[in-house]
Amino acid sequence: MEFKSSKGIFLQIADNLCNKILEENMKPGERIVSVRELAAELEVNRNTVMRTYTFLQEEGIIQNKRGIGFFVADDAVKLINKKAKNEFFENELPAFIKKVKLLKLNSKDLNQLLSEINNNNYEDK
Repeated sequence: MEFKSSKGIFLQIADNLCNKILEENMKPGERIVSVRELAAELEVNRNTVMRTYTFLQEEGIIQNKRGIGFFVADDAVKLINKKAKNEFFENELPAFIKKVKLLKLNSKDLNQLLSEINNNNYEDK
């Protein structure tokens, strides 16, 4: 994982964990690696990982079972999707709409793009 300076490291770790949940690499009810293990894996301070876990716990995405560890919450996928959609609509969509207007793209252009996305012909760049 490469960290960027535009966002706090603990939030980047949280985003990474949420992506793993959405990609079903981590499933509801599954135990999450310990704070110590993740800190060692990512080469960050344990307090940073603990801050990530606390944040995700406050969001309802993970649960702490005292003495056992942290687990993916049963409704984590729903919560992550809701939060991600809200962030997209508030932060990314306005810039996208501005770019669409600037490039004078029309519905045909956008429908073609959506078709490519739906057919999995569009890769992340």
